[in-house]
Formats: sequence, structure tokens, C-alpha cells
Amino acid sequence: MAKIAVEPECSRREALVAAVRAGGGQLVDPDVAEGLIWAEPARADLLPPMLDANPNIHWVQLPYAGIEPFLDMLRARPNLDWTCGKGVYAAPVAEHALMLALAGFRGLGTFARAERWLTPEGQNLLDAKVTILGGGGITEELLPLLSPFHCDVTVVRNQILPMEGANQVVGSHHLHDVLPNTDLLVLALALTPETSGIIAENELALLPSNAWVINVARGRHIVTSDLVDALQSGSIGGAALDVTDPEPLPDGHALWSLDNCIITPHIGNTPEMGLPLLAERVTANVRRYIAGLPLLGPVDVTLGY
Repeated sequence: MAKIAVEPECSRREALVAAVRAGGGQLVDPDVAEGLIWAEPARADLLPPMLDANPNIHWVQLPYAGIEPFLDMLRARPNLDWTCGKGVYAAPVAEHALMLALAGFRGLGTFARAERWLTPEGQNLLDAKVTILGGGGITEELLPLLSPFHCDVTVVRNQILPMEGANQVVGSHHLHDVLPNTDLLVLALALTPETSGIIAENELALLPSNAWVINVARGRHIVTSDLVDALQSGSIGGAALDVTDPEPLPDGHALWSLDNCIITPHIGNTPEMGLPLLAERVTANVRRYIAGLPLLGPVDVTLGY
């Protein structure tokens, strides 16, 4: 039986303790644990001293898919096995992306703010040309959701591998080639130094005037000031953002006042939605750890995700 610790104390700890036990693990204190389930993403600062004090730990499960707060400590401890929530929250986030796309295309931002009957606006998702940046779990979940709309879907990713539901998969160096033929641009990729600011003035200028940008990944993928300029000038149709830079978006920021911008407060996956999914991942990985099988959601420290 694997000896697993769940730390630190927080609201989600009880559910993760139950998940460890459901996987056949023995709950122990960190000083005798083989594995550590890190329960509190907001307290990344507490993890390094815990690992330094407990060299017996050699597997760490992180709670989120995004590992930016933990990246330096991962690189400092390459001897440990690191797993994260990669793919855990993909289904609800993909559902949210679809909702934002439909809301944007159908003018919900305008109509929800209206105080009078307006003239019609909107466009179809049906037969739209969709470009998705990133080929991970969110994209895998989003592609079948787009299937009933018969979209022409291009996935832009580092590894050029076929994806079921995509009409074509191209390398990231072809991003500028596909943007001019994009009605809907969805950002669903990991944040790395290479993808920070991947959508800026030049990329926005390449999009057609009807195009909508959906961001369910990380706010820093988009240069916010350039997006504001594009929205204010009407050079693109609009943007629907579940993540922003800065985040939280400050009161009075220009994005709040734009009819062609829809903002949700990073709720593609809420704690209520996500905790049962994370618990399932923990249970599965504890079982795999005991059985000596490869763990789900391994972190590539070099790539940063």
C-alpha cells in the first residue's frame, strides 16, 4: 500500500483524502510519505520547504493543469516525479468555450447590456471557420462539441498529429497563415515563454473583421492593450474572455465598457465543478502508483506544462 500525504489544510483536503483512500492509498504524515497530493494551488510557497524537510517524498501531484506558480521548484527538483491536473478540467472548460463562442457570435454582449430594442446582429457558428490554438485536453473535448455545427476546424499546435474532429492540424509556425481565414479563434494552450503574447497587434490585424477571439487558457496569451485597440476600432468582431491580463480585471478597465467584449471571471472550471474531477484523477493516480503504471498528467519540466 502506498503511503500518501495530503497537504496543506484547506477546504478541498477532505475530498482529496477520500480520493487517496478510494485509490487504495494509506494516508500518512509527510515525514513518512512516498507521495504528496498538494491540495492548495494558492499556497505554492509552502511546497518547497515541505519537500526540503521530507526527502522521502518522490511523487508530487499538483492540483491544476497550469503549473506556472510551481515551475521554478519543479526545475530545482528534477529527481521527483511531478504530475498535474492536465486534462482534468478539459470538459467543463471546453463547454464554457462553446458557450462563449455562441454568445459572441449571437451578439449577447450587446443585447445583454441593451435598454431598448436593437437592430439585428449576429452570425452563425454553423459552417464557421474555427482555429484552435493548442492541441491538449481542452481541444480534444471541444472538437466533438463543434461537430454538430459542421465547422471547418484548424488546430495549431507544436506537435503535428492528427486529431479526430479537426479538418487540419498545422504547426505553430503556420499561425499567421491561418488567421486571415478564421471566423472564430479559440485559445486553449499552455502558457510558456513562447506562448506569452502570442496574440498581439500583428495577429489581431490578420483576423477578418467578423472574427471573434475566445480565451479560456491564460490571460497573458493576449496583449491586452492591443486587444482593446482592435475591439474599439472594430477591426475584429469581438472577444469573449474567461481569463484576462491583468487578472482579476480591475474596475473601470476599458474592456468592461465594450459591447463587443464578454468577460466571465475565470469560471470555465469552478471549484464546485473541478473538485470531483480532481478527486477522480487523484484516485486514478494512486491506483497507478501502487500498480507501477505510468501516472496521468506527467509534467514535462523542460516544456513547462
